[in-house]
Amino acid sequence: MSRNKDKTEHASKKAHHRPGAATRVRNYFLTGLVITGPIGITLWLTWTFIKWVDGWVKPFVPKVYNPETYLPFSIPGFGLIVAIFVLTIVGFFAANFLGRSLISFGENLVGRMPLVRNVYSGLKQIFETVLDERSNSFSKAALIEYPRRGLWAIVFISTETKGEVAKRLKNKADTVSVFLPTTPNPTSGFLLFVPKEDIVELKMGVEDAAKLVISAGLVSPDLPDILDDVIAEPEKLERIRKREDA
Repeated sequence: MSRNKDKTEHASKKAHHRPGAATRVRNYFLTGLVITGPIGITLWLTWTFIKWVDGWVKPFVPKVYNPETYLPFSIPGFGLIVAIFVLTIVGFFAANFLGRSLISFGENLVGRMPLVRNVYSGLKQIFETVLDERSNSFSKAALIEYPRRGLWAIVFISTETKGEVAKRLKNKADTVSVFLPTTPNPTSGFLLFVPKEDIVELKMGVEDAAKLVISAGLVSPDLPDILDDVIAEPEKLERIRKREDA
């Protein structure tokens, strides 16, 4: 009797813990959302970008060279292909002596325009920094205590501090330029000049750190990697603490 009673209680407990139909449907829906959400958003952004480029480029393509003139349907991405082709041709001509001479002449002409030269100079420097394959900008992620002691924030190491800022701080500290991104939009943030000894470098890559910032901590790299990084520099953390106490 007792054995049958135990079997009955075990079966009732198992049935009690089994999720109901509504719970299973909700879990299926959330699983499907997690799978299809990133795919759908990626496709939508890609399609929007293609349509945006087509809208800019197609009006400048002569009708005789536009296949949509002869076809009864439009060709998505044709403007993007034309843009890539034109940019490649421009880069090819800019690589020779004549092209460099023309670019130099144009830059000298723009340099004489008071407002335009500032805009052009800033944009050129940004594009060269972002697109230069040899650039090591934002090659590492790190931690700093911000906005106060005891609170830690993720930053992207840019480069050693240069120019007038480095000269002014030379007698105070050996600083590094870091970018402190905001959540959930990492394209905005703060430029900080932080002493090297206050920076704790992370093993995680910049992409993983960006995911951590964008997701507000919900998506993080594997825990062992983070632990190895923290354990590797316990003395550095202790030095930061002691200096703050002093």
